[in-house]
This record gives sequence, structure tokens and C-alpha cells, in this order.
Amino acid sequence: MLKLAIPLTLCVSLAALSSACTPVGAVVGAGAMTGVAAFSERGVEGTASDLAVHAKVLEQIATADASLAAGLSFEVYEGKVLVVGSVDTEAEMAKTVELIWKVDGVKDVINELTVSTENSVSNFTRDNWISTQFKAALTFDDKVYAINYGIETKNKTVYLMGIAQSQTELDRVVAHARAIDYVRRVVSHVRIKTPADTAKNDKGGS
Repeated sequence: MLKLAIPLTLCVSLAALSSACTPVGAVVGAGAMTGVAAFSERGVEGTASDLAVHAKVLEQIATADASLAAGLSFEVYEGKVLVVGSVDTEAEMAKTVELIWKVDGVKDVINELTVSTENSVSNFTRDNWISTQFKAALTFDDKVYAINYGIETKNKTVYLMGIAQSQTELDRVVAHARAIDYVRRVVSHVRIKTPADTAKNDKGGS
């Protein structure tokens, strides 16, 4: 089996760029994205569903409170929404979670929000740097299926979502994160692949 070690977020971005250029690019971009998604444990339909939920969550939060949305980041995997970031009050935290639950297709909300006013540019830049280094490490590790992981970094904490092929693979992923400068903590919401996942993929399901 071909081991595709390209993060899904990168492929989606490339597809979006291609589709913005020419009609031919739109077809190639969409085809490339579909091909890459097929290698994900979620399959094409599962990946598309999560992307749709992600878009709806962003719209829901931004429509309700644009200033609130600016400090948040989301990962969606198998209908589970991970939300990370800082809010000013406990009331804002509760409001954010409530808004996410209103989105069709949301199966669970993983609340990793913190109440804090520390949202400096330096923090944002550092967190982006950590995520970039981490994604690169996973991409070039031929023992990790990088496409199956979603990554968010906030205040030097790395958050993971996805499906690991095994505990050994997940341990490698966590080790990569911990080896990066400035990382203070790694929080994993990754589950281990089951026989049911294999059967689903063999049948071409989502």
C-alpha cells in the first residue's frame, strides 16, 4: 500500500489554489484532493463531511461574534469538533460550545478553550512556527501516515486529532511534537485504528 505522507490541510490548500486559477485547474485540484482523501482513514465522503462541518462551524461563530471567532481555531475529525484558543470569560466559553453544537453534523465538541487575555502577536507567530515544524516532521517520517492527523497549536500546547495506525505510530507522532522547541505540552485526542476501520476502507466506504 502506498504510504501518502502529505497533510490533508496542505492538499486542500493546493486544491483551493488550483481551482482559483483556471477551469482546468479546478478539475485537477478537485481530483487531486479526492485522490488524497481516499488514502485517509476517513475516506472521501468522511473527509468531505468534516470539511463541510468545519466551514459551517466557522460561519456559525463568525456570524454570532466575529471578534470571538478571531481567537479560535478548529479541527474536525469524524464529526468531532476540537476547539482551541483563548476567551475572555467563562460565559464566552459556554457560548462558543453552544454555538458549535447547533451545527448540523457535529457529533461531539472537545473543549480545549482557556480563559485568558494573552493573545499577543508573538504567541501567534510562535504557535504557527511550532505547527509548521511539526507538520514537516510528520510529513517526512515514512513510518507515520501524516494525512490522518489534524494539528492545532495554542500557547505552546500541541493538540492532536485523528486516527493512528497503532499505538507505536501515535507514540512516534507525540515524540515528534515533544522534540520541537518551545512545546510545553502535547494533548492527544487521537484514537487507534480498529478492524472496523480496515473493513470499511476495504469496502470503499466513508
